[in-house]
Amino acid sequence: MKLLSNLFNKNKQKKEKEKNSLVNPPTPKKKHHEKVATRKGEIGEYKIDIQLAQLPKGYKYLSDIMIKNGKAKSGYSQIDHVVITPYGIFVIETKNYQGTIYGGKERKTWSVNGKFKMMNPFIQNYGHIQGIKNHIEKKYHDQFISVVSFTKRCTFKIDEMDYRKIGSNELIVYDVELSEYINRKVYVLKMNNKESVLTENDIDRIYRSLVDANIKDQSIRKQHVQSLKRETGSFEEEVNNQKQLAKCCVCNKIVSEKVKSFCLSNKKFDGKIYCFEHQKTS
Repeated sequence: MKLLSNLFNKNKQKKEKEKNSLVNPPTPKKKHHEKVATRKGEIGEYKIDIQLAQLPKGYKYLSDIMIKNGKAKSGYSQIDHVVITPYGIFVIETKNYQGTIYGGKERKTWSVNGKFKMMNPFIQNYGHIQGIKNHIEKKYHDQFISVVSFTKRCTFKIDEMDYRKIGSNELIVYDVELSEYINRKVYVLKMNNKESVLTENDIDRIYRSLVDANIKDQSIRKQHVQSLKRETGSFEEEVNNQKQLAKCCVCNKIVSEKVKSFCLSNKKFDGKIYCFEHQKTS
């Protein structure tokens, strides 16, 4: 009888457990690749923070600041890093991608491996710089250098490789060489200017202005992130629709993904898709 009673109790407990699991289903775990992506992003930012902390004395920097920007869709700009030096203000946008980066100055969108679309990062960073200008004095507005940092897991196929020349005020760098490029750029600017363009007092004023403008309210930051996700979702949906309708812009013939990727990565076609026949005549 005791054995039957124990068996009955076990069955009863099992049914109760199943019932509770239907009422309160277990929270699904995050996908492994999402955790990996987050971890890689954290490592990338950590590598950059280490470099920025080793910049010369007198430089000041801020990381992950959010400021009001009336021209941005969300009403805010979230900026990865700002470095204020005696010879310029570096605004840095970091990208955690893997693969071949295709793009150019005249392209509104760039791509990773010819497939995954992203906004031209220099257009994105231009918006960040305009946002910063709203919070600092006008006399500092001509001192900006735009920097886009990619991981070493990327290779570049960019139309204009001036982005890699130290004389440019728009620079593409690998994350591991960020501090090197900042120091080299400052050296060039120093050679062209007898005196520093920003005094110690100027650097402190700019730094204080950005610290004061920085929004720390987590609810606002969360809303901004959600807004960006909605924008990204709409953009990805548009890309997916284009992917399903990959056709020659001349004859409307459906082309393969390989042909589409080739056209989009080729400056000659200016972002348009052509079939094999019309690639020859375009």
